Amino acid sequence: MPLNRLRFSSLAVALVLTALASGCASYTKMPPEARTSLNNTLTGPEAVQYLRVSSHVTPFFGDASKRLLTPYEPEDVRLLDDTKGKPINPGAVERTLPAGTKLRITKVEFPTSWVVAERVLYTPRTWPWVYLAEEGARPEAPPLVLVLPPNLERPEDFRAELEKYLAPRDLKAQLDALPPAVKDAVREKRLVPNMTMDAVRMAWGPPERVLRTLDGSSKNEEWTYPGGRRKAFLTDGRLVRAEEAGKPLFP
Repeated sequence: MPLNRLRFSSLAVALVLTALASGCASYTKMPPEARTSLNNTLTGPEAVQYLRVSSHVTPFFGDASKRLLTPYEPEDVRLLDDTKGKPINPGAVERTLPAGTKLRITKVEFPTSWVVAERVLYTPRTWPWVYLAEEGARPEAPPLVLVLPPNLERPEDFRAELEKYLAPRDLKAQLDALPPAVKDAVREKRLVPNMTMDAVRMAWGPPERVLRTLDGSSKNEEWTYPGGRRKAFLTDGRLVRAEEAGKPLFP
């Protein structure tokens, strides 16, 4: 290799390393061996999973090569902020995958310094990404990406978060046991009165906050979703009311 090219290559490597050290620190505290073990297990013996929650497929912010898989409406997604600190909408819903959809985990990617540096700028670069392929999808289809919260320090924390959205076993029996109107609502990400707590979660996803109160012998729960735009109210494990932008969704 010519000397000038060698010097240029060495300088380029040095500049990359300097940039990583100064501006792209690792955003994961999980030890490397734990990350490797999780990736190997989740893409190997546990690769086949089933959606616990009916979820939308949307654009992946500034990365056209991927799609975001999210249980929330695009306007409620809280993964990336603009320069003014306001949440960025990833894009319109392209399609919706119903609860029970069969998926395969193809990669688990943690936000190390190298990974963050390689990711597209206008994406949730500092969060863990789980890459998923839908059963029967074309090989060239963009991967679906489930974004998990940052700072999951232990493998058990990562698994607990992942299990909010994915199940290792087929949910067909659980879905078939639902009344037809409720089953349709879950598939379409709608709520209907008197749904069980589990059905509400399968339709709208896990709430961001839960407020529990007692009214005599009745146990009440108020579920608030990201952004506070959507709320579900349950009494003794059954849905009694739901709101979107402060307006009731049904009488």
